[in-house]
Amino acid sequence: MSALGIRGERDQGQDVRTSNVTAVMAIANVVKTSLGPQGLDKMLVDEIGDVVITNDGATILKQLEVEHPAAKVIVELSQLQDKEVGDGTTSVVILAAELLKRANELIKIKVHPTTIISGYKLAARQAVKYIQSHLVHKITEDDTEILFNAAKTSMNSKIIGSESHIFAKLAVDAVRLIKTQGLISGKPKYPIQSINIVKSHGQSSNQSELVKGYVIQLQRASQQMVTKVKNAKIACLDINLNKFKMQMGVQILVDDPQNLEKIRKKEMDVLKERIHLLLSSGANVILTSKGMDDLANKYLVEAGAIGLRRVPKEHLRRIARATGAKIITTFANEESGESFEISSLGEAEEVYEEAIGDNDYIFFKGMKKEQSASIILRGANEMMTDEIERSMHDSLCVVKRTLESGSVVAGGGAVEMALSIYLDDFSRTLDTIEQIAVAEFAEALTCIPKILATNAAKDSIDLISKLRVLHSKSQSTQVDDKGFKYSGLDLVKGEVRHNLRHGILEPTVSKVKAIKFATEAAITILRIDDMIKLEPKKEQMPGRH
Repeated sequence: MSALGIRGERDQGQDVRTSNVTAVMAIANVVKTSLGPQGLDKMLVDEIGDVVITNDGATILKQLEVEHPAAKVIVELSQLQDKEVGDGTTSVVILAAELLKRANELIKIKVHPTTIISGYKLAARQAVKYIQSHLVHKITEDDTEILFNAAKTSMNSKIIGSESHIFAKLAVDAVRLIKTQGLISGKPKYPIQSINIVKSHGQSSNQSELVKGYVIQLQRASQQMVTKVKNAKIACLDINLNKFKMQMGVQILVDDPQNLEKIRKKEMDVLKERIHLLLSSGANVILTSKGMDDLANKYLVEAGAIGLRRVPKEHLRRIARATGAKIITTFANEESGESFEISSLGEAEEVYEEAIGDNDYIFFKGMKKEQSASIILRGANEMMTDEIERSMHDSLCVVKRTLESGSVVAGGGAVEMALSIYLDDFSRTLDTIEQIAVAEFAEALTCIPKILATNAAKDSIDLISKLRVLHSKSQSTQVDDKGFKYSGLDLVKGEVRHNLRHGILEPTVSKVKAIKFATEAAITILRIDDMIKLEPKKEQMPGRH
């Protein structure tokens, strides 16, 4: 590199590709065994010694400290799938790695990367078209059974697989509770960030419950306050309700000791007036993201109001949005005095404190503006409740995506096998060199059902052969009256079955985005044919004079 005047190492051509493919395959091999209902969990221990036990592809890859630049692309890919769809993070990584591996084999037999890239793009477009025209099953919001099964399918591979019927019902009911109309599109929206998931260890996981309202883990500011308020008028503040103090750097010179007492009294009176402003506006539940001292508590106790201090900002914003309150950051008004508008208050039917397990929780029910839902998760220990929360988040995302897209596809490798056979036939209609790349893309798709079968300790070759026969029959006849196109794997009995009928379902958007994202990631890494690693600059020590 010194000839170019660049300090560092340079890898070119096949060396770079082989290095990239090796790094990506290493990442895929980490998550490979966690795919599917019989997938295994990973235990991750960080440098502090915190342990995470999980089956979720995105969480596993987030915990890994990846150095290789190509492997980082794959880690980001799983995060993107998690953000966009919420489920399918493991399969998207495996698919991208398989596409890359096959592309590298083609390059070794002198197929140009540009040809492979255009072949992959063509195959991905055709695959998405075929899913939407042949493999989808349309649903409406009233198809509770289908929504329930889609949520269950997402949970089957997780720690709560055995209790999936309980959690799937929680997920479907919670998502339905928060339905709102889109302001611009007019279509129903399901903002799952309105669902608050609260974890409390103790009891069994199947004693988790759904609460119609908002729940936060907090205590009243004073134990003398009432524990329940009906017809709550809620004030949301981002202000300190402590005894008023002069700002830093302000000095007061007192020449008479009696004036010192007057200053102290005035400091207390400022707080008293502020509390009076709140109470006289009708507020009987006061939330602040900052402090609330004993003096403020005294006035609230006398007025029979509940005060909550140090409320996390995100909870304060959600409660304000749901109750119709405004978050107030100052009492100052335009007339250089202090005031509090009644219109800034939010409303709820009731607010109360209740203990669950070892902790106290505050419940807000019957919000005025928006419906909220909270899921209280129980579990044996911290690690278990964390994993249940991750599984629950995936299922909520699946139900949301299914409702918003209005269609599902059969799971258990059905879509991948159907696409593999369709693209294989399609590649034979091409008279250009892209034919090879499309055929390899078709073959790469079969890696998902193969790994599903292998993880379930079943004979993958036997099952894939049976699956291939059924899907070939489906595509060779004009009318598929027996529904062979929905044939997928039953990994408990180790046989092939009609997965749509047996309720193994996934949202269409999950499959479509997985194919698009995996293809994009594979193409991004495939384009690279030169890697230059620059050496860090050596700082010169200042010379002595």
